[in-house]
Amino acid sequence: MSQHYLAAPDRFETERFVLRSYFPGDGAILTEAVESSYDHLAPWMPWAQPSQPQALSEQLARQFRGRYLLATDFVIAVVSPGGDKLLGGTGFHLRHGGLESHTAEIGMWIRASEAGQGLGTAVLEAMLQWGFTQWPWERLVWHCNGKNIASTRTAQKAGLRLEGTLKGVRTEGEIRDTLLFGILKDEWGAQTPPA
Repeated sequence: MSQHYLAAPDRFETERFVLRSYFPGDGAILTEAVESSYDHLAPWMPWAQPSQPQALSEQLARQFRGRYLLATDFVIAVVSPGGDKLLGGTGFHLRHGGLESHTAEIGMWIRASEAGQGLGTAVLEAMLQWGFTQWPWERLVWHCNGKNIASTRTAQKAGLRLEGTLKGVRTEGEIRDTLLFGILKDEWGAQTPPA
């Protein structure tokens, strides 16, 4: 068990969406979002299934909550303000060291019905604001498939800088180029006007 622990904040609200931890009972909205978005997600998200049983989604929601409470991974739901619709998913993932590294990787998917409307950029901007003001992150990173133009544009619009390309990396059974974007807390603060 790590000596480092974080009692992570659970919620960040905007007028358009809420970022929050998954909770028991979220299986139904997770199944509906993934199944309705399968064709949209499948090229980029190998975990997407055309038919995802609600029991599996409920198990995943509970696993996400458990890891959140244990501070080992922070999977975050993007929900409508009323909480009845899952708009996508994001998270702060500890893939670059533990909490002591003060670095997290942001991942994201947006449901098909919300894609192409600026939601991804708005969510990423909110994650940067939340991450650099209420979490201990000093550096946030974003990885994406080099062929995923929408994901690349989302990172650029939110102010992340391209730091490099990993060529020919085997990722989830596929050989691809992975683009690496990042931003430091000080860089984010310099580009964000005071509230």
